[in-house]
Amino acid sequence: MSENQTTSQSEIVTKEQSQTESTVSPPPQKSSGFFANLIFNIAVPTLILTKLSGPEYLGPVWSIVVALSFPIGYGLWDLKQSGKVNGFSILGIISVFLTGGISLLKLDPQYIAIKEAAIPAVIGVGVFFTQNTKYSVVKILILNEQLLRLDLLKQALEEANNTALFEKKMKIATTIIASSFFLSSVLNYVLAKVILVSPPGTTEYSQELGKMTALSYPVIMVPSMIILIAAMWYLFSQIKKCTGKGFDSFMVEEN
Repeated sequence: MSENQTTSQSEIVTKEQSQTESTVSPPPQKSSGFFANLIFNIAVPTLILTKLSGPEYLGPVWSIVVALSFPIGYGLWDLKQSGKVNGFSILGIISVFLTGGISLLKLDPQYIAIKEAAIPAVIGVGVFFTQNTKYSVVKILILNEQLLRLDLLKQALEEANNTALFEKKMKIATTIIASSFFLSSVLNYVLAKVILVSPPGTTEYSQELGKMTALSYPVIMVPSMIILIAAMWYLFSQIKKCTGKGFDSFMVEEN
């Protein structure tokens, strides 16, 4: 997760460069793509755990260490590239560290299931508690200045006397988005309980960990993304109902 939407200026410039930047907009920071996330967080760890965990290759312990080093390394690189601490990225790195720790300490696989359920559950709770702040997921994903002319939207809502009504619709959209994380929490737990059945420290356990990683996208991400898209569609439709104008009327025009 999913999941790396925020960018900022991270390059150190000279005095002469900083003077010109006052009139020239800085170039957009490079962001990590979907395929890079898929390769380093899913594909490579899965291949290592399922194909190289046998005693003739890396073995059950080192296969876990090597496999988890890829998402950890990629997550740290992505944080450095973005130049800003991202809460979702931090949770992702913590999740990988916990997976590695639980596996290497040979703790009961149920702790993996609990961890897998806890991470999206924490995000879901955070979505609820931040809905009235500038860190609201709805404001970050949809109602932001990069996508919409918020001044025009505010004016249209005031003219239609529907500002309070739209606030209620935003809370409904927030609830829908939070539910996607709670669904992910349940699916994560069930997936881990069903797949992780072998004792930790064995080749079979490493292979099961790889299988769980591979199945996490189709089994968990797809349903969650469908709910997220539904929340966005709902909010788009409510903008039209509350203002009498189409969503595209408030979109920022590209130069």
